Amino acid sequence: MDSGVKREVLIRRVLAGAVVGCFVLGGVLVVMPDGDRRPPPSPGPVARAVTAVGSGAPASLPDLVALISDREAHLRAHPGDVRSWAELGTAYVERGERTAEPGFYPKADAALRTSLNGRPKGNTEAFRGMAALANARHDFRAARGWGEAAVASSPKRWSVYPALIDAYRGLGDYKGARRVLAKLVELPSGSGVSGGRPGVQVLVRAGLVYRDRGWREDSAAALSDAAALAATPAEQADCLVRVGESAWERGEAAESLRAFEAALRADPGEHAALAGQGRALAALGRDSEALLAYQSALAKQPLPRYALELGELYESLGLGGAARAQYDVLRARVREGDAAGVNEELVLGLFEADHGDAGGAVRRLRGEWARHPSVAVADALGWALHRDGKDKEAVGFATRATDRVRGGGARVALYSFHRGVIERGVGNDSGARRHLGEALRISPVFSPLLVPVALRALEELGEAEPRPAGALR
Repeated sequence: MDSGVKREVLIRRVLAGAVVGCFVLGGVLVVMPDGDRRPPPSPGPVARAVTAVGSGAPASLPDLVALISDREAHLRAHPGDVRSWAELGTAYVERGERTAEPGFYPKADAALRTSLNGRPKGNTEAFRGMAALANARHDFRAARGWGEAAVASSPKRWSVYPALIDAYRGLGDYKGARRVLAKLVELPSGSGVSGGRPGVQVLVRAGLVYRDRGWREDSAAALSDAAALAATPAEQADCLVRVGESAWERGEAAESLRAFEAALRADPGEHAALAGQGRALAALGRDSEALLAYQSALAKQPLPRYALELGELYESLGLGGAARAQYDVLRARVREGDAAGVNEELVLGLFEADHGDAGGAVRRLRGEWARHPSVAVADALGWALHRDGKDKEAVGFATRATDRVRGGGARVALYSFHRGVIERGVGNDSGARRHLGEALRISPVFSPLLVPVALRALEELGEAEPRPAGALR
């Protein structure tokens, strides 16, 4: 079956189950009236957050704060309520992710384990919360175990599947992710805690799985459909961030920026959109605005990878001191995460390979490869080996990250750039020309530091092509 046909089948199935009492007309979801009954009152912040947390959908930060406060107060009076412990733990996980505050993860672990101690068998909510926590900590093996326990406990409940898909993707088991997605799509309607179909979350995971297969157009379409179907501002903003990231990966900086701006209009608490704005603005040559966007993102969601991106933007502008300050921020955030059980070996390995100790990066990334042999880790390890002078070994990992036959289905400009540089290092000039050119065709704006390097390398290799449209500087 053609990939586009598969996507159309997916959309029909999602809409058939998710849109109960509704129809889609011109891209607008229309609710059919039911007699003369008035609609029920809008749920309050706690109820909204409970619904989101129970389904794995994003909740707004104010709603999360309200839910956490409510459950903490409730559990002081009713410490034996295992379901509330699971809800509290899962809310802690999401708050930690939304704000990049790893201190919430030990709290989440304690709350979820209290729920499991009270009900060790059949505790689907706690199993799913533990899977979400392990994914947030980048411990994908543990996430797979907890996700499989959740599915085994409630195989007909759709909300247990997304965390398991995320775990398989983190492990580099893309066939496993496709298998779980297929099961999710085939579930009958009404397969949720409160009934109905998870249209948005099905489409989001389908978009990510399609991306991993290299089906870029299908991935973009599924994510756009998810944004159109989103039921809450927080969910819509989350989907729009993914739409922006997809456009960025395709090298469409202006489209990416529009999606990130729309995400912030939908939910100003969607801080990931700020970093996306910084990335897109830098690609468009709007450096001052890009710096402000990144600085705002780091103030509100200080993830190590944002500090790395901002540091490299400073470096591309010749601001070495400011870049080093951001790299210090990166190291500090990694230490904080490590204390809370967060594994940041991938981003730290990439940083060390380019800006620190390449040999140390190789050691870190070999360990990460043993734990999570994903395409992203294969690329990072290959690059670290190159930076450490081990090009012959590096070629194998770079090939794995970019060769569809060997697992590298996703089309990522950075991976092609790395492979091209490594191939040049072993004397494979034709391969180097092919993959450096491919990197710029995939995205002529993939890195403010590396696009000029790719252009110079191609010129030195005899490929003095015109600068690609939109190429940085």
